Amino acid sequence: MLSVIKSQISKSIDTKQALLDNESLLHQIVSAVEMIIDAYQHNKKTLLAGNGGSAADAQHIAAELVARFYFDRPGLSSISLSTDTSIITAVGNDYGFEHLFARQIDAHAVAGDVFIGLSTSGNSTNILKALEVCKAKGVKTIGLTGQSGGQMAALCDICINVPSLDTPRIQESHILIGHIICYLVEETLFGHLNLNPKS
Repeated sequence: MLSVIKSQISKSIDTKQALLDNESLLHQIVSAVEMIIDAYQHNKKTLLAGNGGSAADAQHIAAELVARFYFDRPGLSSISLSTDTSIITAVGNDYGFEHLFARQIDAHAVAGDVFIGLSTSGNSTNILKALEVCKAKGVKTIGLTGQSGGQMAALCDICINVPSLDTPRIQESHILIGHIICYLVEETLFGHLNLNPKS
């Protein structure tokens, strides 16, 4: 078991090292942060969605923005689209699971908002349909995917493709990227309120 544990940790480190060494991906993260900051500066919001573990990551990131990350400051409007069981079951029952996020984007999003879609394969049908609605409504889009980017690569304004084909490693990097985004957004918008700054 010990050797397996070490191997899993090493594989996670290797994926993050590949991310660190990829200047193009790092610049995409910068662009994503700038897009989100601009949205908040114009009184817009973020919406996030994913399936399974990616749903949990979407919920996690939204919580960091609404509540706090490193320090107390005003809340930032962010909605995770996979948390309301009544909406999920209603849309799933009436329209089909593939329309789960598209319907909520249609209901909640306005032009200038930012939708962050998480899919390790880049091919989750309900994320793809959400991205199509975003394009029609003028909602900006960020994708967090795996190495290939899948079909999301062509539909997102910014698509951050974690350099791995291994789902757990991709998800571990997605939450790292989410934390980086939350840190930079919070610091840029509210750093003047931080009485105990951390690097």
